[in-house]
Amino acid sequence: MSHLVVLTGAGVSAESGIRTFRDGNGLWENHRVEDVATPEGWHRDPETVLAFYNERRRQVRAAQPNAAHRALAALESDGFRVSIVTQNIDDLHERAGSRSVLHLHGEILKARSSADPRLIYRLDEDQEIRIGDHCDRGSQLRPHVVWFGESVPLFPTACELVAEADLVLVVGTSLAVAPASGLVNEADWHVPRILVDPAAAELTPAGITAMTTSATEGVSQLVDYWRQHRRLELPDFLAD
Repeated sequence: MSHLVVLTGAGVSAESGIRTFRDGNGLWENHRVEDVATPEGWHRDPETVLAFYNERRRQVRAAQPNAAHRALAALESDGFRVSIVTQNIDDLHERAGSRSVLHLHGEILKARSSADPRLIYRLDEDQEIRIGDHCDRGSQLRPHVVWFGESVPLFPTACELVAEADLVLVVGTSLAVAPASGLVNEADWHVPRILVDPAAAELTPAGITAMTTSATEGVSQLVDYWRQHRRLELPDFLAD
């Protein structure tokens, strides 16, 4: 069975109303990134960090999957093998119906031990993380996300998935920024690679096909083509 591997980033979630981008001044939702998305920020002021992610969690729970999420899930339901490697920490791919989703940067709807990263807990509906919420070993719970300066433990698994791909689709993330920049090169040289992004014409390096559209428009168009032709290939409307 042909294998589609999809690398998704903030641009996909943004079309569902999730504000995930940092501003040009280095702030994220009016917070310094160093204060809310680094181990150092956590050690300085865990209460502020927890409050920040509790608010992000509320945003995710209020958001709904968009046409791009639904199209990828529909392709999988049609019998195609679809693996999604996402930099997003929301659960919109899963809620749309995708069954094979690897979260490179963690999952905001889970908590984990601040002492043992193997102790991971799914949060109940509307549940938040507060100071005094402890893991089974008695340590404070923290968001199950990868902060700046931390390793990305699932990166080797993501590399293995891309290496198995018959077609790689990149949506909503720049190929100039790691880890997508490295992941896309894990595929065999002959494997078609498509970048869907409003700025794809400027972002796309040699050997990768640009599709200069929004995530919802581009993914829906590609999936419609693959479902109609019953095979994964570079669509004729993108071929030179």
